[in-house]
Parts: sequence; C-alpha cells; structure tokens
Amino acid sequence: MRFHLIDRIERCEPGKALAGAKYLALGEEYLADHFPKFPIMPGVLMLQACVEAASWLWRATTDFRDPVIVLRELKSVKYGTFMMPGRRLDVTVDLTKAEGDTASFKAKGANDAGEQTVNAIFTLHGYALAPRGPAGAAADAKLTEHWKTRWALLTGALRG
Repeated sequence: MRFHLIDRIERCEPGKALAGAKYLALGEEYLADHFPKFPIMPGVLMLQACVEAASWLWRATTDFRDPVIVLRELKSVKYGTFMMPGRRLDVTVDLTKAEGDTASFKAKGANDAGEQTVNAIFTLHGYALAPRGPAGAAADAKLTEHWKTRWALLTGALRG
C-alpha cells in the first residue's frame, strides 16, 4: 500500500515554509482497521503527512535536485485531538536548517476547526540513485518527472 497524503498545496515559499491540506474521506482503506466503530486517522499517518509536506518544501527549495527524500531523524512528536473522517488536516512546515542534502523542519497539523492534531520536529535527507549505476540514473529521471508532475497537480501552479 502506498500513501500520498497531501491532497493540495496552498502556499509555498521555497527555503521557508509550505502549507498543505489532506482531506480525510471515510472511504480511505486504513480507516476500516483503525478503528472499525470509531474511525480515526492513525497518528503515524498524520506524522507522514507532515513529512510529505516537508519533502515538497525541500523539493521546491532545491529545484527537485534529490529524487529520493527520506526521514533521517525524528526529534519530537506530540499528538493532539483525533483526526476524524470528513475533516481537513491542515499541515504547515517551516524549514529551520539546511545543510547540503539534509534539512530540518518544524511541522504542525490541525483539523479544519483549528484544533492541533500533531506537532513534530524532524530531519530529512535527499539523495540521487545515479551514483549507484546506469539503472540509478534512469530511476532518477523517472522519479524527478513523477515529482514535478505531482507538484503541478498539487499546486495548480499555486492557483495562478
């Protein structure tokens, strides 16, 4: 199973901040298991939405330099209220430090009523597969094309 949790990017200031949204529908398959009579978005997926938003900010900041972005370090996570189906998760991320292929972020998630759902501080690392051989270079090209296409869909060219 693969998740794309950010449905829309509302604003982006490369090198600074990004705001995005996740619209939680009752039909999302993981809600059948978490929990059948009281469906809520799992905390780890709220955190993943924050990491995904930060990845988008890092791609925008570095002009899509790194086709692969991974979570390197998680320093602090705090959860608040439940994220229920039919609500919108608003995620904001701030770039706090960038050094080479590594960047640190502060992220906040809140539901559409403004109630905190998740806060986190973490570090992401980006890299290319090309140094691993010709197949890696081809994979880099496919990934970069994929991310740029998805960026265009999520931002709607930032509604402009």
